[in-house]
Amino acid sequence: MQDMESKQQGIRLNVELPDDKSEGTYANLVIIAFSPSEFILDFVRAVPRTPKAKVQSRIIMTPHNAKLLLRALDDNVKKFEEKNGEIKVMGEGGKPIGFASASE
Repeated sequence: MQDMESKQQGIRLNVELPDDKSEGTYANLVIIAFSPSEFILDFVRAVPRTPKAKVQSRIIMTPHNAKLLLRALDDNVKKFEEKNGEIKVMGEGGKPIGFASASE
């Protein structure tokens, strides 16, 4: 988020990726909740036929940055699909797979 805003203002941001974060964390489900001042994204690794799932990472961001994330994801998904074809993600009843909203 910050990098995109910085580019618009002509400021360069040097982003560092520490070794302990470089491998990433796998998640196949995200639970999203929000309040008037923040969005909470809980990234979860759910294993089939297992009744429990553990939150791997929690990200808390402002509504402004959540909107910037939405735009950045939309832009990158479009670019991905242009190169690789449409991503099909609908499950039973037309609900997206791997998405839950605690605010519904």
